[in-house]
Amino acid sequence: MNQLLEFSPLIVFLVTFELLGTYWATAALMIACVLVLLVHRLRTGKFKTMHAVTAAVVLILGSATLLLHDVRFIQWKPTVLLALTAAAFLGSMVIGRQPLVRRMFEGVFNEPLAVSSRTWLAVNCLWAAWFALLALINIYVARNFTESTWVHFKVYGITPATMLFMFPQVLWLSGKTKPVQEAAPPTS
Repeated sequence: MNQLLEFSPLIVFLVTFELLGTYWATAALMIACVLVLLVHRLRTGKFKTMHAVTAAVVLILGSATLLLHDVRFIQWKPTVLLALTAAAFLGSMVIGRQPLVRRMFEGVFNEPLAVSSRTWLAVNCLWAAWFALLALINIYVARNFTESTWVHFKVYGITPATMLFMFPQVLWLSGKTKPVQEAAPPTS
């Protein structure tokens, strides 16, 4: 159910684009992002940072798209969000106790991971570079291909590419788990 909620704005955008075009899809995306933000708030009692940032960027760029009747603004949305994500990964190296990639992956595994701090920093830099690259590719596709190609790249390209990028890292990290040591029973 959570995954459906997370992907619902993207699904709404694609379906509306296919049926009614970019401008209707942009309006639908704006509404869907606000609804996701509110539904998460109602379910958990708090706002999720990524939802709030996404909704803000979508509302700003979506409004510009609709008011100026220029699709370039909404085409910049993935680039802005991907660049902000890259910046968050880089910023986490100096702000906070652990790099963002470490917090992300350690939350997935039940056992502790035997990975050095230096390696976490390297992997974190790799993620920052990945998102920066995707940001550049998105704007390249938006400027050099049709709207339809861009929409399909946005939907079927960015998320699967990120999953493919993450898959070998998950396999590598699964070999780095160390079993939790249970405390020995006290002897009398």
